[in-house]
Formats: sequence, structure tokens, C-alpha cells
Amino acid sequence: MRVVQCRRSRVAKLCLVSVLCLTVLVITVRHSRWPDGLTQLGPDTGQDQPGPLGRQAHVSHPGEKPIFLGEGKKGNFEPDIVTVGEAAGENGKSHQLRVEQKQEEEKLKGVYGFNQLVSDEISLNRTVPDQREEECRNWDYPTDLPTASVILVFHNEGWSTLFRTVNSVINRSPPQFLHEVVLVDDKSELEHLHQRLEDELKKPYYAKVKLVRNQEREGLIRARNNGAVAATGEVVVFLDAHCEVTYNWLPPLLAPIHEDRTTLSVPVIDGIDWNDFGIHPVYAKGSHSRGIFEWGFFYKEGTLPDKEAKKAAHHSEPYNSPTHAGGLFAIDREWFKELGWYDPGLWVWGGENFELSFKVWMCGGRSVWVPCSRVSHVYRGHSCSSCGSGTLTNKFKGVPTTLRNYKRVVEVWFDDEYKEFFYTREPLAKLVDMGDISQQLKLKKDMNCKSFDWFMTEIAYDVFDKYPKLPPNEYWGELKNEATQTCLDSMGKHPPTEIGNGGCHGGGGYQMMMLNTEGQLVNGEWCIKADGHNKITIAWCDMGKTDGPWKYLTDTQQMRHTKYDRCLALHPETKQLVLLACDENNLYHKWQWGTITPHWART
Repeated sequence: MRVVQCRRSRVAKLCLVSVLCLTVLVITVRHSRWPDGLTQLGPDTGQDQPGPLGRQAHVSHPGEKPIFLGEGKKGNFEPDIVTVGEAAGENGKSHQLRVEQKQEEEKLKGVYGFNQLVSDEISLNRTVPDQREEECRNWDYPTDLPTASVILVFHNEGWSTLFRTVNSVINRSPPQFLHEVVLVDDKSELEHLHQRLEDELKKPYYAKVKLVRNQEREGLIRARNNGAVAATGEVVVFLDAHCEVTYNWLPPLLAPIHEDRTTLSVPVIDGIDWNDFGIHPVYAKGSHSRGIFEWGFFYKEGTLPDKEAKKAAHHSEPYNSPTHAGGLFAIDREWFKELGWYDPGLWVWGGENFELSFKVWMCGGRSVWVPCSRVSHVYRGHSCSSCGSGTLTNKFKGVPTTLRNYKRVVEVWFDDEYKEFFYTREPLAKLVDMGDISQQLKLKKDMNCKSFDWFMTEIAYDVFDKYPKLPPNEYWGELKNEATQTCLDSMGKHPPTEIGNGGCHGGGGYQMMMLNTEGQLVNGEWCIKADGHNKITIAWCDMGKTDGPWKYLTDTQQMRHTKYDRCLALHPETKQLVLLACDENNLYHKWQWGTITPHWART
């Protein structure tokens, strides 16, 4: 393992004085602290160093909760909020560029996936709107909260978005709780993220910021693990590198962990518009949502059930959530370590939010959303040349990394009954080599973790309301028309829209059709539906239902719609999909189910 540290002069002098007597010890500590291919540049905090020297785990403080002071009484960490001037983007207002900037604007959108030129014209220390509930201003939080390492993973991030994130964390966090900001560079190529970045971080304002560089591209999951290993605070707080924290965001996020160190806490996310950088709430005022999922592992959210809402004395209190989106959360560092960090066998990105949520809940912890902690986040709205997978594509040889991750999570944490629901939604996952999961299964056993059925019954019970247990597939694969030899194809369109047909490629994706034993025909999470006017569409499936009107007749190779007593067909002239009176002698009415074998599964 190789470590390079660029320390400040004071620390360097101390190291020179003591180098002879500490050489062996330093080498030992370094080799225990850092994974292969990781370089640290920045200040040595000298506190809470992990490794053989040990560290005191943060302990729980049962019953030490925030105290609600009452309306009009200002909480102990509430700042004086000042709205400054009319400069670009102040108070989270949208910013518009001049017409003559259009060419540069479009160029930078293509690089970063959002309007970087707009961001560059906004102050790194702009004011933001306070979109919290009124109650949030009236809480006193414990004064001995754990210290936090805020970890930002980035790859080819824009300068202003990165530093506006860093500045907002420094400016709006009580200094006694902000231990450090850890920047993890996942092998960026853009020039401004090399020497210029290192020079900027030498400024006194960034004394709490340290930079960790991956020596090869790892992807988000492993980069975050590297950041957690490098962190020396009691709690690690993960944010994306294009965020802005709001007022008094940190104490509410730390308080649930202070009370119970096995808590994972999640802030409420507001949106930063990718085009004009205006800040707007994502959720309706006064509403509470929580994270759930459907059986293909698409992340979803649902309204907080009454059962959970009734547990709170105040509307602004944290509440239980089965899972979270994955980008922004806080967790006790030693608890994260006890849980094995993120499964190190997960690749790049995808499924890590479910993996961590499941093992937190099932292995003795809890996950809460915190209404009084709010963080604004930019969601990319444009394709970008700098944020692709790059060398990772070659590293994993075309294997669908997200599907592989999902399979690892399912095979470790799902009970057998629930595994089948996943494979019903994602039948190609059976072809994926998920790697060795023996260490994950051992951790689950050693920690005496509860069953997934317990999790679904006690914690994620509202999933079933929207996404019931799935009946098995009767058929799955490509659905090929006998007359044209083309396949049913959703073409990447979003509902509601007409479905098409195209040349059969055998790779799945938009041509992967599944017909379950109850007559529901789907492509992914979308249903194939017909109306009374012969139109065939991609549509959202009826929430909470798994049945449908389709029946495949094997003897005549027809797909019959039982409600209209008509058959799926291609119009012989327009080649559009329609419902017509069934004709078993017409090849345009005949369909064959074909096997799908993606290129990565072919030997």
C-alpha cells in the first residue's frame, strides 16, 4: 500500500524531529489505514487516527433528544439569517445568461451535464432560501454531538459547483462539530482538478479540507469507502459534490446518531435547477415522504404512513424510513465499519443504498429522515462528456455493473421467497456472475441479522401497498412478429406513449418483454396496455396490482386481449401495433417468444 501525504510546514518539522524513533510505527499505521492505490494530500489532523493505535468509538446517549422550545423561541444553533443583495443567484434565485454567451453555455453543458457557466457566475458563498418547516427554528440540540467528516466524492467536477459545496459546508456548520471535509478524487482528468486544486486547498480558509486521490478510477461506491477509511471524525456525512447545505443543517442530522450510534440519518433534499441554478423544494410543503423500492430495485418514495407519523410529538421530528436515495446521509464511522462499509464487491454505482439500508435495519440499527436538515442538490439534466464511466467500461468487460450489484444485494439479504420477485422483474440477472459473497454472508451470520421477511413486515410494510408480491413469469424474452421478424420494442420511450417494433437484437433492454401468470405484460416497470380504439401503449402499471388482460395462445402463437377479445397484431400497411379481430391464419397476428442472451453472457 502506498501513501503520499503533503503536510503543512509545522507538521513537517515535527516529523523531521521524531523521524528516527517513529519510522517503524508510522509505516505500520499507514499500512493499516489506507487501501491500495490511495493518495492523501492535505493537513494531518492528528486526531482520532484509525488503525492499530485504536480509536474510541462514539457511544450512544439513550434518551438525549433535542428539546422543542415552543413557537417563537430560537434554538441553540439557529443562525441569524441574512439575505444579501441582488447579485447573481443570491437567496437561491435563478440566474439567466446573456444571449452572446449561448455558445459557451452549450459547450459547458456538454462537459458537465448542467449549466456550468451559470454556476460560475454565482458566488461560491451565495445565500440560500430557508425552506425548513417553521418548527425547525425552535429546537435545542445536545451540545456534545459527535464530530463529522463530510465526504465529497468527485470525478471531473466543475470548479464552482465543487467549491460552492465545500464553502457551504464550512460556512453553515458549527465549527465544533465539523471535524473535516474529505475530498475524494476518483481519478479526474480535467486540468483544474490537479495542481490548481491542490494550491487552492493550501489557503487557510480550507484548513479543515483534505484531498484523497484514487490512483485509478474506482467508481462511487469504492471511492466512498476510501473516503470513510481516510476520515477521522466520529460520524461520516456523505454528500455529492454539487450540493449546497442550508442553515443549521448539521446538528439535526447528528442528533439521532448521538442518541443511538446505530442510526443512519438522511437530510431532506431540495432541488437546484440544472439550467439556472435556482433552488426549489422537491416536496410539497408540510408533506413527509420516505424511501421504498420496487422489485426491480428502482428507488421509489411513498407518503409517510400514519403508523409512523403518529409516533412523533412534533411534525418536524425525524421519522423511520426503510431506505434512501443513496447520495446524502450520515452514519457513525465505527458503525459503518462494523457493517463492513459498503460491500467492497459492489462495482461503480447502483444498489449500494439498498445494501446499506437493509443491513442497517436487519443488523440492529435504524434509518431516519430528518426534516430539519435540508440540503440542495443539482440533478444533471444534460448528457455530459466528463461524467461517463471512462476506463471503468474496460475494467469490468461490459458486464452490467448495476444489475450485478443488485444480484449481490439480493443474494445476501433477501429470503428465498423475495429473491424470486427480483428474478421475475430481472430474469437476466440469473446470467450475471456476481462474484464471491461468502464474506457478506458471514457478516450477516456473525452479526445475527434479522430476516428480510422481518424487514418487510416491520419496517417496509408499505412497499406491498404499491408493489405487491409478484406472480412468476409464464413467458419472458423477445416477442417476435412472424410476418416481419421484428420485435416488440419500447424504444426507450417513457409512458404514456405508443409502443413500437424494431429489428430483433437479442440483447434485452427495451425488447425484454415479460408475461406473468396473471396476464400482466410488461417491459421493465411499465405495462403494455390497449385501449378501446386499438391503440397499444407503454403505460404505468396500475398501482398495487399484478394482473392483466393478456393471454398467450401457444397453439396459434397469438397474444389475445381477454377484455376486448382481440389479438395483438402489426398493421400490414402502417406496421403499427394494433388490436384486431383474431385471425390464426394471419402471420401479422402471430408472435414467438425468443430467448435473450446479451453479449456479456455469450461464451
